Amino acid sequence: MPGGNFLEFTRTHEWGLAIEAKQILANGVTAEVWDSGVISFSPAQTTTLDLVLSCAVHGDETAPIEIVDDLITEILAGDLVPTCRVLFLIANPAAVNNGTRFIEENMNRLFSGAHSKGPGLVNRERERTKKIEEYVGRFFQGAPKGERERIHYDMHTAIRDSAHEKFAVYPYQDGRPYSKKQLQLLKQLDVPTVLLNDGPTTTFSYFSVNRFQAHGFTVELGKVRPFGQNDMTRFAQTKSQLVRLLTEGSMVDGEFVEDDYKIYQVLRVINRTQEDFSLNFPDDVANFTAFNQGDLLARDGDRTYYAEKTGESIIFPNAKVALGQRALLTVMAIPVTQLDLV
Repeated sequence: MPGGNFLEFTRTHEWGLAIEAKQILANGVTAEVWDSGVISFSPAQTTTLDLVLSCAVHGDETAPIEIVDDLITEILAGDLVPTCRVLFLIANPAAVNNGTRFIEENMNRLFSGAHSKGPGLVNRERERTKKIEEYVGRFFQGAPKGERERIHYDMHTAIRDSAHEKFAVYPYQDGRPYSKKQLQLLKQLDVPTVLLNDGPTTTFSYFSVNRFQAHGFTVELGKVRPFGQNDMTRFAQTKSQLVRLLTEGSMVDGEFVEDDYKIYQVLRVINRTQEDFSLNFPDDVANFTAFNQGDLLARDGDRTYYAEKTGESIIFPNAKVALGQRALLTVMAIPVTQLDLV
């Protein structure tokens, strides 16, 4: 087992390390390191929950890294004793060290095999993504036999402020209904706002949903800030719920109440296809800001995009993405009653 702090070990070996280390802690929990940034814990007597907690798909999104670092450190010290199987993933240590979203390519556009398409495995982020997919498969498929509950929270922070500080992206479900229980667990995570993705993507959370039928979510916990500048009190409820998941399983409080949730669905995806691309609002406009019908949103060369409906809101705007990638999503709020829920 690597000595010292696991995050420090991970950052020292930023592009991975061929290692298989195993240790049984004093409380009977088995810790296994499969790579730098990849550590799993299995209690002697486990529940039916298999939990994946990932961070640092974007290296400058530090608050989730600090949360994961705390949880790993507490488990290794014996101060936190999980009752479920859990896999922690610090996805892009090189970008963490660099203080940037990525080194060469956005990792959250490389899952579900996208890493090997087009030019193929031409950079280390593509190679790392492929390995991470394999580790997730190893974890889920290595569970005890029988019915299992699989949950994956891929934790992020956003480039800009948000009208809803914390929100989750609920990936496309490939025809399956949405889960009331999972929405309740998100609310307990301090994440009552949910954006429904309308189709397959190459994100990490959709990979787990599509490949392993997990309850996977991209969880946005606030705004990007450097290490040491996060107000960790703002994440207290989130961390408390993660500890509860680890120690008590996926318990929900009370009945499902529709009014507890704010649900958005994707209206449009606007891609950057030209070098001459611009967004028609300031950089400090928050996610989920609503526009009026007819407002100019973006220019892509000679093409212009206007708000089609009053209330159309913007999310994840980024005019600097690579050509062909998403520069903006627009979304609309919908009532919970429109969802296919079980």
